[in-house]
Amino acid sequence: MKTVSIRDLRQKWPAIERGLKGSEGLLVTRDSKPVARLLPLEDPAAAARPRFEAKAHAQWLKKTWGAGAESRAWVDAALAADRGDE
Repeated sequence: MKTVSIRDLRQKWPAIERGLKGSEGLLVTRDSKPVARLLPLEDPAAAARPRFEAKAHAQWLKKTWGAGAESRAWVDAALAADRGDE
């Protein structure tokens, strides 16, 4: 079983997650002492998330917040002011 430090776990999560898929698990260490074991899911399809769909999200916002959800001019203006794009 491979070992990974807590620091590496925080800083290199994407690479560790990819490496976890084909392994039997990882031993998580702190100060070179084991503190936890990280195991892959047995059914990776259960962890799959649906892709973000902007149109469906906009419909949900409109249904939840009403017609005001479509007006985002104040957000665009605030972002432009924050970036100095004015």
